[in-house]
Amino acid sequence: MTDRQHLTRALWTLFEPIHAVAYFSPEVRDAFAAIGLPRYWDSYFAGRAAPLGAIGAAPVAAIFCGFAPSIVARALPAAWTTVTPDAALEARSLGAAASLRGFVPDAGVVARAADALTDIAARADTVGRPLAAANRALPIESDPYRRLWQATATLREHRGDGHVVALVAGDIAGLSTIVLRCGLDLDATAMQRSRGWSDDEWQATRQELTARSLIGDDFRITAAGSAALATAEHLTNALAAGPWAHLDDSELRKIALLLRPLASAVGTLFPYPNPIGMPEPWDPKSDPAALQIARTPRA
Repeated sequence: MTDRQHLTRALWTLFEPIHAVAYFSPEVRDAFAAIGLPRYWDSYFAGRAAPLGAIGAAPVAAIFCGFAPSIVARALPAAWTTVTPDAALEARSLGAAASLRGFVPDAGVVARAADALTDIAARADTVGRPLAAANRALPIESDPYRRLWQATATLREHRGDGHVVALVAGDIAGLSTIVLRCGLDLDATAMQRSRGWSDDEWQATRQELTARSLIGDDFRITAAGSAALATAEHLTNALAAGPWAHLDDSELRKIALLLRPLASAVGTLFPYPNPIGMPEPWDPKSDPAALQIARTPRA
């Protein structure tokens, strides 16, 4: 990975928490409850998949990569009998904006960040990236809080779609990634439960990864497993660099300085480590070269 790609990785640690309010904030949960989706996973799958339309469980499980098909099937397509995709889109945007407004009341700060990220998101190459493409195609919002959140959604899903490509290329996609990360830095019990995998599925994947020498008999990740994760992470970073390519390093850091106060403000919502694998945000002022940002997942 080049240093340039590392800077764009560091920027991800700043826009990812802004986007992630959609999964952690009470305002988003309340917005979905108000339209008839009070259960967390119903709102998660319907809200995140809504830009794709009234899509079913099988393609969502494939695109999201990591959830057991059975947990997705509990939510979809049943959620579409309660809400429309447009209603889900409105709920997630309304709730995310309300959350961001509570953390960052200065609309001018938000507008400047929203303008910068909206331009960058518009440059994303979405070939082979279904979630990024669907989010980028949504109308640009006039409200700066909604506009900022939507831009982060496009950029986050652009990186996420690329990450799935990288994991598939390394033959560690889906449950394999989760089991590997649980051998490194995540809690296995919590991740198995939250992603909906059965004991049999979990154990079968452990056995497969042990046979491939990616985890040991103690279920801790091996050097080969860490190398597999690192290879996927480096490819993810390379695939995520495109929208930022027109900016030089000083311009990247200017955007980072815009985003850092926002990422810090929402930081109280998230535990570290967290179930979405989000690192702590980069501080471009004290660490301009992003030396404190890990290049790959680590314990």
